[in-house]
Amino acid sequence: MAKIRKQDALEYHSSGKPGKIEVVPTKPYASQRDLSLAYSPGVAEPCLKIAENVSDVYKYTSKGNLVAVISNGTAVLGLGDIGPEASKPVMEGKGLLFKIFADIDVFDIEVDAKDPELFIQTVKAIAPTFGGINLEDIKAPEAFEIERRLKEELDIPIMHDDQHGTAIISSAALLNALELAKKKIEKVKIVVSGAGASALSCAKLYHTLGAKLENIYMFDSKGLIHKGRTDLDPMKQFFAVHQKVVSFDDAFKKADVFLGLSRAGLVSKEMIAIMASDPIVFALANPEPEISYKEATSVRKDIIMATGRSDHPNQVNNVLGFPFIFRGALDVRATTINEEMKLAAVKAIASLAKETIPEEVIEAYGEKNISFGRDQIIPKPLDPRLIYYVAPAVAKAAMDSGVAKNPISDWEKYETHLKNRLGLDNKLVRNMTTKAQSNPKTVVFAEADNVKILKAAQVAYDEGVAFPILLGKKQRILDLIHEYAIDLPEVVIVDPKSEEEEKRRIAYGKAFFEKRKRKGFTEFEAIQIMRERNYFGAMMVDQGDADAMITGLTRSYRSSVRPALQTVGLQKDVKVISGMYILNTKRGPLFLADTTVNLNPSAEQIAEITFNISKIIRKLKVTPRIALLSYSNFGSSPGPDSEKMAEAVRILHEKHPSLVVDGEVQANFALNSELMNEKFSFSLLANKEVNTLIFPNLSSGNISYKLLQQMTDGDAIGPVLVGLKKSIHVLQLGSSVREIANMVKVAVIDAQNK
Repeated sequence: MAKIRKQDALEYHSSGKPGKIEVVPTKPYASQRDLSLAYSPGVAEPCLKIAENVSDVYKYTSKGNLVAVISNGTAVLGLGDIGPEASKPVMEGKGLLFKIFADIDVFDIEVDAKDPELFIQTVKAIAPTFGGINLEDIKAPEAFEIERRLKEELDIPIMHDDQHGTAIISSAALLNALELAKKKIEKVKIVVSGAGASALSCAKLYHTLGAKLENIYMFDSKGLIHKGRTDLDPMKQFFAVHQKVVSFDDAFKKADVFLGLSRAGLVSKEMIAIMASDPIVFALANPEPEISYKEATSVRKDIIMATGRSDHPNQVNNVLGFPFIFRGALDVRATTINEEMKLAAVKAIASLAKETIPEEVIEAYGEKNISFGRDQIIPKPLDPRLIYYVAPAVAKAAMDSGVAKNPISDWEKYETHLKNRLGLDNKLVRNMTTKAQSNPKTVVFAEADNVKILKAAQVAYDEGVAFPILLGKKQRILDLIHEYAIDLPEVVIVDPKSEEEEKRRIAYGKAFFEKRKRKGFTEFEAIQIMRERNYFGAMMVDQGDADAMITGLTRSYRSSVRPALQTVGLQKDVKVISGMYILNTKRGPLFLADTTVNLNPSAEQIAEITFNISKIIRKLKVTPRIALLSYSNFGSSPGPDSEKMAEAVRILHEKHPSLVVDGEVQANFALNSELMNEKFSFSLLANKEVNTLIFPNLSSGNISYKLLQQMTDGDAIGPVLVGLKKSIHVLQLGSSVREIANMVKVAVIDAQNK
């Protein structure tokens, strides 16, 4: 897992607008009429409708897609009872996960109430606001009573995720692990370390699935939970079925399953060694498991293991469950989340793990192949299919068990709705990150005497996407690293002007001279120019001493591109390079080209640029749907630019008939599929969501990009240089650390592809 530093975490939460979530209006509010409709006097009408029929609150307000994440801060992560205010960052984070994985809106609510009765009454009093309630980080045993009472006394979905989330995900993993081990759940011996809310819920769900109570050995801090104990609350008493007391170590003899929800280091290799054949080990303590993956697998080659960590196979992560369970429950207006719905989620998650894994998921995790087996007993958290596997299963279970007030009739339509509910905005960046992590490359940072570059290099190193090489004066770079507390262990610093690099400078110069000797360079000039970092770095890439280069933060685009063109040159069959920006918008990623290189390309050049851009987009696992833009729609206003774009479209249709591209067309029609279909139903873009815009000249492309960038909140990635033989990319002047870090991922993926 990427190293998380204290200062990084504090800056992440405090920079810009403090916190992680905000409220965004969903209706127009620009005019006085809009405001009159939104509030007084127009708001009276829906109020009266709801007063007549309270269920109309789902029709006229956000209640149906609004979940409260509520805590009193008594059991926050591994931090304990730190209070409601200190729990707020966690609750905001949970809200963020609800939104990005299932498009559920959240208000986080921190209640100053340790007394269970006061907490219950407070939640009941505010419940009319919400379509569902996610209880979070409430200590046991109070958590059990709070959830039980609220489920009895309210008619909306309620779930304490700390109890049920891990139970649902680990149960799915257990079913598949038992299938692989060829064991029956009713016969296996299970050892449980920990008896908090999560462990108790897991064990209870295992029992519901068929595990025998007499085969479950649960240990808390005082030892085995058995009949002779007098200090047990009702939840623990349920598992107090053993007469004979056994030690934790001895319990492992011939045990089939170990479930750990306690603390690191409790389990030794010797304990794993004495387990039954094909042992199933779920060491789920975080951040460090009860026994490390490396230690456990070194003892038993037949082991099936899961942890809570992302850097090992089979991560038991609650995000596989809670967003989609609430999604399904909200969509049918379930009055509760019952056992049937939880079991449906278990079976859906287990089933998904057995399905053929989409290529984009395999690539995202850097594997040649992922298939159901000992290293794939649960789906990957980034699997995009979770929302339309788990949510419908939960919704159907709610209907079948009689708790759904708004049943679904058209399941195919519902699945399509779920698929379209989330855009590809953050998914694109996440997938780029995991793809880059699958095969990290050596990246030259040509402007390493800039603190933004150094911070981005640290991010790239921490995320495991790149091995940085820093170009510049060594002492200056080291001083900046020290001044800004940048952590780059074993960093490679290269000063092209130093005596130490004279031999390599001469070698690079001679190699460069061979490329440029008939294009105005003498050998002496070629060697001398290697003192310039952009030339030296580009030759490092050209000569195979590095895989990619990032530059351009502090220099003009033209002066940064020229060394790349003169050193590595163009790809085979490419006549013109181009620059592409990616904007992550709410409608998904938007690709814009050419926005940086060609002043006024010809029709033939635009056709080539468009085709080259389409290939890059496909490598990002997005299907390009391309509009060639102009001030005209399909010949409505003839002129040099519109005729040029129309000719480019004709060339593309002739040479690449499978490409979804059309034009010339105005931007508003390109980005409004309904408008396009209404006026130009003959177009290949009718009823299609355009995601790629090609501009007639540099001026229109660059201006449009700059405007869009300033007016949208999504990530901006670029400019991506398309057409070079090697991976060299030029930053936008003044790029942020985040934008530089994203460009590093682009450069690494580009190097992988080349």
